Formats: sequence, C-alpha cells, structure tokens
Amino acid sequence: MKRKVAIIGLGLIGGSLGLALKRNPDITVTGFDQSYKTADEAYRRGIIDTIAPSAESACEKADFVFFATPVNTTVALLKEAVHWNFQSGVIITDTGSTKFPIMQAAESLVERGIDVIGGHPMAGSHKSGVSAAKAHLFENAYYILTPKDNTAFDKIESLKSLLAPTKGKVVVLEAVQHDRMTAIVSHFPHIVASSMVGLLAKQEAGQPFVKNLAAGGFRDLTRIASADPIMWRDITIQNRDELIRQLDGWMQEMENVRSMLNSNEPEKIFHFFAEAKEYRDHLPSTTEGAVQGALYMPFDLHIDVPDHPGVISEITKILADERISLTNIRIVETRTDVYGILVISFQTAEDRKRARQVLSKATDYSMHII
Repeated sequence: MKRKVAIIGLGLIGGSLGLALKRNPDITVTGFDQSYKTADEAYRRGIIDTIAPSAESACEKADFVFFATPVNTTVALLKEAVHWNFQSGVIITDTGSTKFPIMQAAESLVERGIDVIGGHPMAGSHKSGVSAAKAHLFENAYYILTPKDNTAFDKIESLKSLLAPTKGKVVVLEAVQHDRMTAIVSHFPHIVASSMVGLLAKQEAGQPFVKNLAAGGFRDLTRIASADPIMWRDITIQNRDELIRQLDGWMQEMENVRSMLNSNEPEKIFHFFAEAKEYRDHLPSTTEGAVQGALYMPFDLHIDVPDHPGVISEITKILADERISLTNIRIVETRTDVYGILVISFQTAEDRKRARQVLSKATDYSMHII
C-alpha cells in the first residue's frame, strides 16, 4: 500500500529525509520549498516525486507531513496549518532541534483531532542546502520523537515504521526532557564555544600572534562556533529557559574554579582535571560503535605523517583507490594538545573505519594514526 509523504522545506535535512524515505518503493513524496529553484533541484535529483505550489497544497493528500524548516518557521506554519485541510488519520511531524515550542504551537491542530508527533533527527553535515542532501545522513544517528501524552501507541509505531529507511535510532522522549538534554550537550556548548572565540577576538589586538596559536587545539575545541548563526539565533530564542538554567549552573561552576585557583592547592587542582578526564574518557565513542550524539562533529583521523614531498598526495591516493570519500583535509601547525599533523575528516564513522584500516596497511603510516 502506497504511503504519501509531504516534506515542507527541502534543504539538507528535508532533502536527505526524502532520499532516505524513497528507499522504500511504497512511499511517494510531495515537496514544497519557498525557493522554486531548490524544489526543482529536489525533483531532478529524485528526492521528491511532485513539486507542490504551496505548503498547504502539499499537505492536502498526505498521510504524513514533515516540516523540515527552521524552528521559528515551523512554529509559524503550524499556527497557519490549523486552517488547512488534511486527510483523516494524517500524522504531522517536524525536524526541529527544539521541541517544546513546536508542540505548543501544534495545540490547535491537536484540538482538531490531528496527531502531531515532534521529531528531531540528530544529524548534520559541514555543508547545507539540497545539493548536500544524502540518503545516509541519518544512519547511526539518534532520531528523537516527542509525542503528546495522549498520542495513540499505533500512531507512534506508524511513524517509526515510516522512518525505518533512514536507519536512524528512533527514541521517544517528552518534549521538555528533549529540550533540557539538548541544552546540556548541544545548545549550551555552542554558546560556550562562541563566547571563547569572542574572547579570543577581543584579545587579539594586544597579542596579534595568538590567532596563529589558535590554529591547533583551540580551533578544534571551538569548531561548533562556525555553525549557521541564523539557525543558532533561533535555537537560542526557542530554548531560552533551559539555556538560562545551564548558564546559571555554568557560572556557579566557574565560581568554584575561581575559588580553586585562589586557594592554589595542588591536590584540588589535580582532582579537578582528573575527575573531568575520568568522566570524559568513559563517554560513548563513535570510534567504538556508539550512536552519533547531539552535536554534529565530522569523523576525523589524525595522522602523524613523515616529512617528505608528496606525502599528502600519497595518502589521498590510497583513499581514492579504495573509493573512500573525505570531506576535509588540513595540516595542523600548532600542535599543543593535538595528536597528529594531518587531520582528515569523513562523512561517516564507516568511512573513517575503512580509512584507518587501509592506511594502517601502508608501512609509513601504520604507527602514526590516532
């Protein structure tokens, strides 16, 4: 039996969702995007089967509706959608990274008897837009669902079944619980990283060379500060209350650190770093097969390469011969707290694993891969 899906918003997430769902030949996808150029590219790539002239018309005959738009846009569309016509039994979901505001905006639809199940695929890419869409984007990533308390079990299972081709790890949480946890491990770290970069920028005038020193560990530590500022503005506004709670806790922790520094007791300072190391070293690792977490990070290999001409081209040739795609490659000159002078990034954990295997067979690199 054919299932009809509507996807509103055909960027990286919406486009990747379309490609993943169409792995199932019994699913047809109608898409809409404010940019007709984007919608046309999605159609030409086979991401969608039909281009809708409007978001409303895309939803009229759909069994499932995905709002793959920024959170603020999704909130506005859900409020408009209360006046739209939907098929009986339709399930509406979304892909936003904050859930409570979206579930609040959906209340009027729920009052109409429409099932709304929040969704958040925790996957990303260093690229954006429909041209970067990939069917495997959600593989081995958590896909969070946040149904209302009174959502029927069979509706949740129906959406889970539909999402099976994404190969994501579907988990059901309460919306508030989701927003609190993502604030802890994703949203607040973005604020911290951005503030660290801001502090560096302010001090650069007095120490111009500090920017060069930041090219190593500091750059990697603050990588997430390079994310789309419009998206993170919206996330910060939508998850404001949880972020304030995290900020209050952070400020208290920094007061504890200040006190530790003032007392200057070696034992306390040692335990501060040792306890952090102990906990961090036991966090799940994607290298060991753990599911990708809330923060998108590329899958990196650090390689301590010998210094001779052509070494980088040798490595990339080895990867190319094995048809292993890489997303980025860079040389690290400032190496404090950084293992390896060559950093290669991959799209998936599987690509990184294969790269490690094939490079380990090359004698020059077998003892230098981290």
